[in-house]
Amino acid sequence: MDIFLGVVLGVSIMFAAMAARSRFLDFSAQSSEDYTNTTPNFDIRKHLNGPIACEGVIYGPTGRVTSRFVAEFHAEWEGNEGRMTEHFRYDSGVVQDREWRLSLSDTGKIRAEAADLVGVGNGQQMGSGVCLNYTIRLPESAGGHAVDVLDWMYLVGNGTIINRSQFRKFGFKVGELVATLRPLEVNNMDGQEDVA
Repeated sequence: MDIFLGVVLGVSIMFAAMAARSRFLDFSAQSSEDYTNTTPNFDIRKHLNGPIACEGVIYGPTGRVTSRFVAEFHAEWEGNEGRMTEHFRYDSGVVQDREWRLSLSDTGKIRAEAADLVGVGNGQQMGSGVCLNYTIRLPESAGGHAVDVLDWMYLVGNGTIINRSQFRKFGFKVGELVATLRPLEVNNMDGQEDVA
């Protein structure tokens, strides 16, 4: 009986240590307040506005890259209400179009809606960071599962946004995305889009 109690106690301590690690040492341990005094100041109405180029990779649960993509976004704002369309081209040849409807409060709180979300996404902009939490239903080609997403974006000095997202199912990380977003300007001389 003493051996059994020792094993149960050992397993309980191990799970408590894992929970503490994920709470205090993991990607999800960040909070908006961590970025309160950081610059440049990230305002989604300014920095997620107009034409945007995006490149990224998606990692599977083993940490290996499972997909690469390039995308073009276009965002427009009227006051604190915005709409952002996304056109993705994956290395597999798959093309995906998405649309976000965004609302920003005077305190920096973000409300996000999209056709493939389960419910509504919520987030916060503060200092140089923006976070967004939501549940997304993956396309049928990716299994059709609903996964919880923690999305962090960080603005750097040249206007580029670094995006890191983690995808979880039943609390376990099943994927991760890392991407860059850069403003584009259309060159009127030749109709080509150039990085601003």
